[in-house]
Amino acid sequence: MKNQYETLLVAPQGEHLLLVTLNRPDVLNALNTQMGLDLVELFESIAMSPGLLRCIVLTGSGAKGFCAGGDLKQRDGMSNEDWRAQHVVFERMVRALVDCPVPIIGAINGAAFGGGCEIAGCCDFLYAADSAKFALPEAKLGIMPGGGGTQTLPRAIGERRAKEYLLTGKPFTAAQAEQWGLVNEVVPLDKLVPLALETARLIATNAPMSTRQVKQSVSRGLRMSLGDGLAFEIEAYNRLVPTEDRIEGVRAFNEKRKPDFKDR
Repeated sequence: MKNQYETLLVAPQGEHLLLVTLNRPDVLNALNTQMGLDLVELFESIAMSPGLLRCIVLTGSGAKGFCAGGDLKQRDGMSNEDWRAQHVVFERMVRALVDCPVPIIGAINGAAFGGGCEIAGCCDFLYAADSAKFALPEAKLGIMPGGGGTQTLPRAIGERRAKEYLLTGKPFTAAQAEQWGLVNEVVPLDKLVPLALETARLIATNAPMSTRQVKQSVSRGLRMSLGDGLAFEIEAYNRLVPTEDRIEGVRAFNEKRKPDFKDR
């Protein structure tokens, strides 16, 4: 995993945490081809070799925009072929985020519109600034969400409410997003990233294989019947039984000390 990207700021927060910032603040961090490529490269590299990484916080640069959606200036005048080629990059970006084995906390600092709302939907859970807003306005542009929006939003807020906002394209506030279950907590902007990092540190104190198996069990289980989900959970559980961290966790509890987890 490299630390320098054209459109991202990548800042380790100790050996187990990573703060990733979408960094095109002059255009509210709008998603262009390069940002898509950068996100693919970063998150695919993490999937292949997470190393000591245990949690990621994803936010945007500046006080107004998490990600304003696709960069329509770049898209203006694109041929059908170029549009489809760019979208293949975005499709791969979504899969890289969704399939990342390391938990991702979204810290939504401003507008999360279109592709920005879809990137937020790929995170495991979200905190938002009280000034943040969300929208999926693609139908107003003659297209539709193509980065997971028609799938992640209904799973978070329910089918009927999601259809209302997908079909109208109208925005909704951070407070509404919290009430409906898309956002876990709304805080003032200056407390947003500190809250996300505090939670990330709590996650990082747990056994890394345990957190990854929990993430996978929830994400995959929700796409299965209850019976299949329970069977998948048991398979995930059994993978942890022979690990050193399972032994260390029980030993540390009985010795009344903090565990020193090392499996990865």
